[in-house]
Amino acid sequence: MLKGSIVALITPFDGDRLSEDKYIKLVNYHLENDTNGIVPGGTTGESPTLSHNEHKKIIEITVKECNGKIPVIAGTGSNSTDEAIELSKFAERAGSDALLVVTPYYNKPTQEGLYQHYKKINDNVGIPIIIYNIPSRSVIDMSVDTMSKLYELNNIKGVKDATGDLNRVDQQLKAMGKEFIQLTGNDDNALEFNKRGGVGAIGVTANVAAKLSSDFQKACIKDISKATELDKLLQPLHISLFIESNPSPVKYAASLLGMCNPTVRLPLVEIREETKKKITEALKVAKLL
Repeated sequence: MLKGSIVALITPFDGDRLSEDKYIKLVNYHLENDTNGIVPGGTTGESPTLSHNEHKKIIEITVKECNGKIPVIAGTGSNSTDEAIELSKFAERAGSDALLVVTPYYNKPTQEGLYQHYKKINDNVGIPIIIYNIPSRSVIDMSVDTMSKLYELNNIKGVKDATGDLNRVDQQLKAMGKEFIQLTGNDDNALEFNKRGGVGAIGVTANVAAKLSSDFQKACIKDISKATELDKLLQPLHISLFIESNPSPVKYAASLLGMCNPTVRLPLVEIREETKKKITEALKVAKLL
C-alpha cells in the first residue's frame, strides 16, 4: 500500500534546461533518507511548464534509480483527458507503480465530467490511480459521492487530499472504507489527518527534510507523542514553504542545502527577500541548516 512520507519531487534546472544529474542526486537523497515513495512530474515538479520529453525523462530516471526499492507514483494529470491518458500509458510502460492524476484545471468540469475523465484514464491503464483533489489550484472540488463512484472502478485506489478540510477524511473513510488510501497534500495538517484515518502524505517539505518527514510519519503509527514533537519542529518549515507559490520557496530551501538551484520557470519567479529570511529561519528551527 502507498503510505508514509511520499515526496512530490521538485525538478532541478540549470538555466532553463532540465538538470538530469541533479535530478538523479535528488532521487538518491530520498532513497538514502527513508522516503516511502516518489512522485516525479507532479505540480510541485512544475509539470505545467515541462515539455512532454522532459516529463517523460524524469519518470524514466525515477523508475531506473528507484529500481523497485520504493514506489514511483508518476504525476500524469492534465486538463486534457487524452493527454493524461497518453502520459499515464507511458508511465505504466516505463515501470511506474502508480499514477497521481490531478483534477482537470481551468476547464471546470462538472462532477459527471470529472467521473468520465478519470474513468477513461482508468480504462486505459492497469496500475493504481491516486486522485489529486486540490480545489485551490484546480477551481473544482471532487465530491465524496463522485470519489466513491470512481472507487468502484478497477484502478482508482485513493486520494491525495489537498482540500484542507479535515472532515473530508472522516467522510471519505465512511464512504469508501479503510482500504481507500487517504494521503494528505497539506504537510501542515498531516498529524490530524493521520489521526482521523489517513496513512501518510504526498508532501513538499520532504524535499528538504526527507528523514524528518519519514520519522514523523512512522511516529504517527508507533509513538504519537514523538509525532507531535516532530510536527512542532516541522510546522515553521511547512508554513514558510507556502508563503509564495509552490515550488519557488522549496526550491530556494533546497538551494540553501546545496541540492539544486532555486531556478523556476515562468510564470513562476524566485521568492522575495523577506520570504528567504523566513525559510532560512525555519530550516534552522528544524536543525537542517
